[in-house]
Order: sequence, then structure tokens, then C-alpha cells
Amino acid sequence: MTKTGKLYGDSLYELALEKNVEQRTYSKELLDELRIVKSLFDENPDYIRLLQEPSIPRKTRLGLIDKAFGAQADEYLVKLLCEEELLSEFSGCEEEYRQRFQKDNNIAEAHVVSAVALSSQQKAALKAKLEEVWKKEIILVTKTDPNLMGGLKVEIEGRQLDGSVRSRLERLHKLI
Repeated sequence: MTKTGKLYGDSLYELALEKNVEQRTYSKELLDELRIVKSLFDENPDYIRLLQEPSIPRKTRLGLIDKAFGAQADEYLVKLLCEEELLSEFSGCEEEYRQRFQKDNNIAEAHVVSAVALSSQQKAALKAKLEEVWKKEIILVTKTDPNLMGGLKVEIEGRQLDGSVRSRLERLHKLI
């Protein structure tokens, strides 16, 4: 994340706090909007390039944002970044905003890698256990990697928990 992304994301979060005393309502809605816009930008990177094209008048680019996102285009961030020709910083802004929101609301993301897709029951059990240990609301972000052979790797708040079969075999190999 760049300094610019951090600055704009942090400023937007502070503005959201000022706009609504009930911090969780407005700031949560805004976080959801930012996630939607970020996923759309991630899926369509050419769109960001189009919105940054200097040969297209600024007013036309802002109109394109309104047309594409409608109510999901946050007036404070997407348009501001477009006007300032900083739209490539959107991802960093969303990341900073999300991190501030999660910290203030005792939420942590757990990035879980498993050899096979986890069932809904396994996800629920893992989430419950992590919430019990971390004393926070946990958001699971899962993906699969068949190279693990079995077990799980979990990264949460910068800490790595590796219970994969692959790592266990590697540790055994080092001992031999």
C-alpha cells in the first residue's frame, strides 16, 4: 500500500466516523461499497486506465463513474481519486479503510489455505475456534492449494499457523 492510498483511505474512514456517530452502520455500509467497487476494478483493470485517460475530459470521466456505479460510487473517494488522477490508488484506499474498520470493530481476517475446499461445517468450526482463541470476530478468506497434501495453513494478523501435511513432512525430513 502506498502512502497516498493509506492517506486517502484513512481520511475517508475519519470522514465516515464524523458523518455517523453510530460508527458501525455508516462505516460498514461504506466498506461494503468499497469492496464492490474494488472487485469491479480488479475484474476490469482496463476501466481504471480508461478513467485515467487524459484525452477524455474530466467531466466525461466522472459521468462514466456515475453511469457504471450509480449509488455504489462513493462521492468522496472514487470521484475524488478520478479528479486527482489517482484512481490507481483505489485498492490501497480500500485496504486502509478496511483495516481501520476491522481494528475499531474487533474483527480479524483469517486467510486459510487448504489442500481441498472446506465444507461449510468445517468453515464454521474453524471460524468458531479462531474466534474463541483470538477473542475477535473472524472473517474467513479461503483458498485451496493441492500442494499442501492435507491440513491447513492459516495467516491471521501477521501470524502464520501451519498445520499442513507438507510442512510436517518437511520438518521430519530436516530431522533425518
